[in-house]
Amino acid sequence: MAGIIYIVGMGPGDKSMMTAQAIEAMENADVIVGYTVYVDLVKDLFPEKEFFTTPMRQEVERCRACYDFAKEGKNVAFICSGDAGVYGMAAPMYELLPEYVNADSDITEDNIVVLPGVTAAISGAAVLGAPINHDFCVISLSDLLTPWEVIEKRLKAAIMGDFAIALYNPSSKKRHDYLRKACEIMLEAGADENRACGYVENIGRAGTHSVTLTLGELKEAQVNMFTTVFIGNSKSEIIKGKLVTKRGYQI
Repeated sequence: MAGIIYIVGMGPGDKSMMTAQAIEAMENADVIVGYTVYVDLVKDLFPEKEFFTTPMRQEVERCRACYDFAKEGKNVAFICSGDAGVYGMAAPMYELLPEYVNADSDITEDNIVVLPGVTAAISGAAVLGAPINHDFCVISLSDLLTPWEVIEKRLKAAIMGDFAIALYNPSSKKRHDYLRKACEIMLEAGADENRACGYVENIGRAGTHSVTLTLGELKEAQVNMFTTVFIGNSKSEIIKGKLVTKRGYQI
């Protein structure tokens, strides 16, 4: 019998922010699979487990390893930071599923179980106050898999729709100026330079740090790849140091 593959959203990696389902899946797994950095966050919690890791840009190899382990009859916990369905590995696992269902194995769609986790938009919002308390969208600034022209269209559309926005992957060594570019695009699309914004670094991990500021100030901010950025909508405010996007109640 083929094993079960649990695609696990592990939140930021601290056990206190993992769901009971996520912990149970890792406890019951024969092998834990994931990106090396993420696996290192849980190794001490499950020292007796078998681990399989690959570095960045070997995501498909990790997916195939999960299927290979399951074909051997092993239960697998495939861990993803945040939620597995938000820039995670749930989609590529399902994309590969037909190949393995048609292969000489017992694998079916029932062998894949997705377990939700706390994504950075949610955990970061809790640190800042209530920045996504009304309609919001999530946009990644990484152009590794999405052309920058598409990202630019999405940023403009979000401002035109007056959404609150959570920005993932705002910066890296190769993309150090992408947040500045994004802010300029949003300003050109009609956002006021005084629009309330904020960002959080190392959410749920040691060294968590948050800042509230305006969109104009955000353009000059220095952030890193462990930062999630929040752009309020036109009605958002900074109240006593907290970023608040109002729902519209009469107060």
